[in-house]
Amino acid sequence: MLTTATITAVVSAALHEDAPWGDITSELLIPAEAMATAELVAREHAVFSGGAVFRAAFALTDPSVTVELLVADAAPFAAGDVLARVSGSARGILQAERVALNLVQRMSGIAALTAEYVAETAGTRARIADTRKTTPGLRALERQAVRDGGGHNHRFSLSDAVMAKDNHLAVLTANGISVTDALLSLRARLPHTTHIEVEVDRIDQIDAVLAAGVDTIMLDNFTPEQLRAGVAHIAGRSVVEASGGVSLGTVRAIAETGVDVISVGALTHSVRALDLGLDISVDVTAATP
Repeated sequence: MLTTATITAVVSAALHEDAPWGDITSELLIPAEAMATAELVAREHAVFSGGAVFRAAFALTDPSVTVELLVADAAPFAAGDVLARVSGSARGILQAERVALNLVQRMSGIAALTAEYVAETAGTRARIADTRKTTPGLRALERQAVRDGGGHNHRFSLSDAVMAKDNHLAVLTANGISVTDALLSLRARLPHTTHIEVEVDRIDQIDAVLAAGVDTIMLDNFTPEQLRAGVAHIAGRSVVEASGGVSLGTVRAIAETGVDVISVGALTHSVRALDLGLDISVDVTAATP
């Protein structure tokens, strides 16, 4: 899903933002002939994500710079591990350094946090999924990082699937429109391949949604006891998703209720960037005339 075209677009925009008219420090301070070698070093243990993005930051800045990835995406690593090695023009490496680090630190942070949630739900049927609470412009990268951490992706955009949430249902109810009838009418106008999900925040809303034959019912902000009751009531007639109030401290109890999916906004909207460093050495010896 994370295509070369997407990587190029995102990284190019980030590079332009960071150096719209070039890197005046490196261009005026570092000799054009200077070469450098740099290592991407982990300061903490986590899960790697973003190798192709890291490489693209340097390649799009200076195609002569080479990047050797020493750890694969989705692989765990320990503090002190060398994750990648960068060689080539010192100016090119210095100009791309911050963009490359920003993106790989964020992606690896998401992968590491996702892996923690996945580990907490081991042995249950629940899969951990992300949400649309992503950084504008970085959704494709952040979604890839979730997959690298062992999680799954929710719908990518508003165009991919129907997801009727509480505000949609509130508008229908306020206008005297039957939720079941509205959903049946919607299904009749959709391609047969389009998934339909509906969010409910009370157990007494489930029957009207089930009557429309939807594919997934999201139980929003239900307690574990309410989730168990909801799962039992739905009884396999729909995929059951739990959302709201999910943290590393609560996710195990939620998973043990029998839900199929647990969506976690924190994977992308509250993640901490990992502490990764680019340790560089520069040979400023100019070429012999």
